[in-house]
Amino acid sequence: MGELRLEELSAKTIVAANNLSLRRGQEQFVTPPSYAIADAYLSPVTSWPRVVLNSDDEVVGFIRGNFDPESTQEEFRSCIWRVTVAASEQGTGVGRFAVVALAEEAKNRGFDRVTAVWEPGDDGPEQFFLRVGFTISGETQYGENIGVLGL
Repeated sequence: MGELRLEELSAKTIVAANNLSLRRGQEQFVTPPSYAIADAYLSPVTSWPRVVLNSDDEVVGFIRGNFDPESTQEEFRSCIWRVTVAASEQGTGVGRFAVVALAEEAKNRGFDRVTAVWEPGDDGPEQFFLRVGFTISGETQYGENIGVLGL
């Protein structure tokens, strides 16, 4: 896997983050309906966007969290809003690295859990979230799974 590090999303890295390639069939799972609808209410103050860089300083992943203890929807108080890993890097630990870093940030901010929302499906992220320690705790009004990772 090599050495990985996080860096705040910037003008220097945004194009690379937006151009991360996915495996065929994954595109439909990038933004679940709950997130697409709530995205309009996400504050830049509570958003936590980071890119994952490899030892060659290439962007190989992206994670966006949200830390808003005042959110009216519990699942959006401390959550993974998006995690994307380049197709060529999937299965190498990049996604796990990003989730662990976000979980540490959540813990440092006083949260005791992180949530994620995903659509069920064969090419979706469910197995990834379960492998990194999330458990399914419920469903959104749109039929998406809500996962919880205790800290």
